[in-house]
Amino acid sequence: MSVASRASRSAEGLKVLAVDDEPPALDELAFLLGRDERVESVRTCGSAAEALRILQAESFDVVLLDIAMPGLSGLDLAQVLRQFREPPAVVFITAHAHHAVEAFDLRAVDYLLKPVHEERLREAIGRVRDEAGVADHDEQMPVELGGVTRFVRRSDVRYASAQGDYVRLHTATGNPLVRMSLSALEQRWADRGFVRIHRSILVSLAHVDEVRLAGARPVVVVDGAELPVSRRHLPDVRGLLRRTRSGVGEP
Repeated sequence: MSVASRASRSAEGLKVLAVDDEPPALDELAFLLGRDERVESVRTCGSAAEALRILQAESFDVVLLDIAMPGLSGLDLAQVLRQFREPPAVVFITAHAHHAVEAFDLRAVDYLLKPVHEERLREAIGRVRDEAGVADHDEQMPVELGGVTRFVRRSDVRYASAQGDYVRLHTATGNPLVRMSLSALEQRWADRGFVRIHRSILVSLAHVDEVRLAGARPVVVVDGAELPVSRRHLPDVRGLLRRTRSGVGEP
């Protein structure tokens, strides 16, 4: 479903498909969804294969999808849904936190751990509406720290730097690594205020303190760090700053 279509439907109420091979968990999920005034209708099914048949015949705004199921897994189904002309939003529900990175790669709107609590489910539904254009939700990036999956908010990322096959996210509280390319992150966050200033650096314009583009060593200052601007990216940086941060220390 296109962003415009989902935005239109989100104003009326969301049409939800819930998928889980455990009937008690599925019944509880349907009950909680039914209590949310933003949800117009809920349909349930017990396997990813059945869900695929339903989705090929009927449109939904969001699929709440268990990951570990016999046969076709939730991750497998999400891969298939990405090929749809108008795919629904996907929220993964699982007992296993280690799937979070794969869920991020599949552009899931949210990732809920079992047992699902009503407040957390309501937050996920809110993010689905945000994704549809009702508001701009603050995406969370899953990172592995000491064998534990944690989440870093996009708004907390000052800048990102390439580290081989990884990207290091620089925040006020730490600099975790995520396994993806800087180009992939640039594409994902291009419309969220991030700009490439160097082949190895992606900067959040919201966190830029100073810009010095004149002279032999152009730099952008973020939290006291002087980040180099390459000559290749200099014209793009000038243009973006002119449009989005008028008046910020640019000569």
